[in-house]
Amino acid sequence: MRLAERAGNISPSPTLSIDAQAKKMIAEGIKVINFGVGEPDFDTPENIKQAAIKAIRNGMTKYTPVAGTDALRRAIVKKLAEDNGLNYEPAQIVVSAGAKHSLYNAFQVLCQEGDEVILPAPYWVSYLEQIKLAGAKPVIVPTRLENNFKLTPGELQSAITPNTRVIIINSPSNPTGAVYTREELAALGEVLVKHNIVIISDEIYEKLIYDGNEHVSIASLSPALKELTVVINGVSKSHAMTGWRIGYAAAPQPVAKAMADLQSHSTSNPTSIAQAASVEALEGTQESLKRMVAEFVKRRDYMVERLNAIPGVKCNRPGGAFYVFPEIKSLLGRSYAGVKINGAADLAGVLLEKMHVAIVPGVAFGDDTCFRLSYATSMDNIKEGLDRIEKVLTSLE
Repeated sequence: MRLAERAGNISPSPTLSIDAQAKKMIAEGIKVINFGVGEPDFDTPENIKQAAIKAIRNGMTKYTPVAGTDALRRAIVKKLAEDNGLNYEPAQIVVSAGAKHSLYNAFQVLCQEGDEVILPAPYWVSYLEQIKLAGAKPVIVPTRLENNFKLTPGELQSAITPNTRVIIINSPSNPTGAVYTREELAALGEVLVKHNIVIISDEIYEKLIYDGNEHVSIASLSPALKELTVVINGVSKSHAMTGWRIGYAAAPQPVAKAMADLQSHSTSNPTSIAQAASVEALEGTQESLKRMVAEFVKRRDYMVERLNAIPGVKCNRPGGAFYVFPEIKSLLGRSYAGVKINGAADLAGVLLEKMHVAIVPGVAFGDDTCFRLSYATSMDNIKEGLDRIEKVLTSLE
């Protein structure tokens, strides 16, 4: 059976073999410390669960409008106004089956053959594949650890060509945890407005932010930037609702309509019950979120301190999300138990096989001199996992 060309162009995830091996080891009864998890290890708050149960009992089990219920879209409009200083109408909001789905819809309606999309690296792995699926060309722009992995206006300007259509901005970032300041976004915004480049601003980690950092949506900085921006967000990370699959986009009306029309012929509406729960997530108490953030700060601080104490490892203190992205550039070329470590992918294989620790090598994010660790796991797991990682990194020959 012949596959479509676009199916053949999708690159398999470089983490799949490690993930499959980790699951096999767990099934065999081996204790694997998993730092690869991209979701909070906290349970969904009880008030949100109860809202879903109430929705079921009230018979909210039918189709909803494709772009989301009126109640949820109004709640999102209120949230964007209060939290981000962004004013939208409900018709400019499209609720989808997770922020990944919102991103997919945005790329599909904004990009076509011949378009270029600027993608700062390190990047979340699915951006690359979604750009290619839309027929566009990803233009990868490396960033530097010394600059907290943030794109500069000069780097942005150098990447722009007459074919540049879209840029991805992800703040706080997966995988680096980097948070752009208001001034940094404004400087990028000047370049983007000058060249009329559309911005997809992925803000899914907005609420997981530390050290007094401020989350700023680039769309809030000027009317011109708002007209160029599609804001992507959701409830999965902020309210431990990854499995509920609710994300949303806020966009200029023509873009929002196109995204809703596309969705009407693919998935139709997101789950009605999850939408009811998401209204409560946005409008109900935020105490659980505050407790989760406080715990993430403790874990992050411990993890950064431990990693930086290992000779040859450099680890920035992330300002948001729940990942660290340590660099091991100076350790590459050495060996462990006869295995040469030429990149983080080699290290990931050694750690899983020899130490039963699962990490995500930076090659998945466009930089194989680094690896990603999630601190969305218990402090006990973090301590034990870092002990095992340290044993390998301090024994390289």
